[in-house]
Amino acid sequence: MQLPPSGGGPSVRHLVRIYRALGPVDRSALIAFAQFLASRAQEEEDSSPSPVLAPDPIARPAQETVVAAIKRLSRSYHMLDRAELLNETSSLMASHVLGGKDAHAVIDEIEALFARHYSRYLQDREA
Repeated sequence: MQLPPSGGGPSVRHLVRIYRALGPVDRSALIAFAQFLASRAQEEEDSSPSPVLAPDPIARPAQETVVAAIKRLSRSYHMLDRAELLNETSSLMASHVLGGKDAHAVIDEIEALFARHYSRYLQDREA
């Protein structure tokens, strides 16, 4: 094992003194424990919540198709899981394409859908 240079600060120097005073079996145990602590610290760092992301609103154009609106909102709400939005978004798209529902009204509903999912995203971050 390579020890740090002696100028590593009081804590490092103290740890080196302890290490040097130990026998081979205890040195191995000390190293194993230090590796355990380091891996635990890494796990805690990896599991820390990612920062809450805010939407990047893109202005709604005067004339917009439902598909273009979905793309715009997906870019605006980039932090949302698209798979979670797929079923409801597809149903709204079908109401327009197959049911003849007005595009403007469907886009309003899709915007509300994305806003609801973003509210859930925020609630999940607070929990």
